[in-house]
Amino acid sequence: MANLRFGCVAGRAVLVCDSLKSFVDVEKFSAGKLPSDPMACIERWAEVAALAKTLPAVESVEMSALDLTQLDCPVPRPRQIFAVGVNYKAHAAEMKHGLPKEPLVFTKFPSSLNRPFGAIQLVGEKCDYEAELVAVIAIGGRDISAKNAWSHVAGLCVGQDFSDRELQYANTPPQFSLGKSRAGFTTIGPYLTDAATLDSRTNLEMTCRVSGEIMQHTQTDDMIFEIPDIIAYLSGICELFAGDLIYTGTPSGVGAGRTPPRFLRRGDIVETTVQNLGTIRNTCV
Repeated sequence: MANLRFGCVAGRAVLVCDSLKSFVDVEKFSAGKLPSDPMACIERWAEVAALAKTLPAVESVEMSALDLTQLDCPVPRPRQIFAVGVNYKAHAAEMKHGLPKEPLVFTKFPSSLNRPFGAIQLVGEKCDYEAELVAVIAIGGRDISAKNAWSHVAGLCVGQDFSDRELQYANTPPQFSLGKSRAGFTTIGPYLTDAATLDSRTNLEMTCRVSGEIMQHTQTDDMIFEIPDIIAYLSGICELFAGDLIYTGTPSGVGAGRTPPRFLRRGDIVETTVQNLGTIRNTCV
């Protein structure tokens, strides 16, 4: 198995095969040694990784056919969802912000989680798209050093930080958390790819299309603060827990930064792809 891809089908933890056309149920495949609950599996990530290494030897009869649209949110109940604003140099420029000296952190509430192929219920006239690379914590703690940060990461996945700009900027100064936490506004998936199995995890190509038109396209090395820096910063203030999500920022090209602005409309399909991590697709209704 080239990459460990961990997903959720019908509420149960699964390992997605390299073909992306089949999966095995973690609890059944481990003969009950590992649980069916995805959150419990993330807490035992080293055991999940060891199990995944045996997957190439499995006979096809033990696998179940997979339609990617079956996949649920791979991290269904995170304790905390952190997000970093203005973390790409080009995005800082388009929004006319200077480069931050420290990560600009806000939160997204878990009640806003969505399926990787779920619908997005638009509210108002100024809902925006924001493609993101998302890191998932496996081993929590405080005061994690940047040097050791990757050893605390389960894996990476694709994210969308949908944003109600009207709510976000309703007051002065603006508030971020509520404007980014409407129902379904926090999309991750389609599965979680083990960071240790990736050939590259520091410079990934990321693309967001809205109804077929490329709106955002970048390499993640345009980040101002990289994932180890963010983990070190957050854990120096808050305790991190297994299953916590970290949205690492969006590149340039968001709707609010365009002239004229391009906000989402009903019927739009937002398709977000990160190199080696897959694609999520959300339809606006």
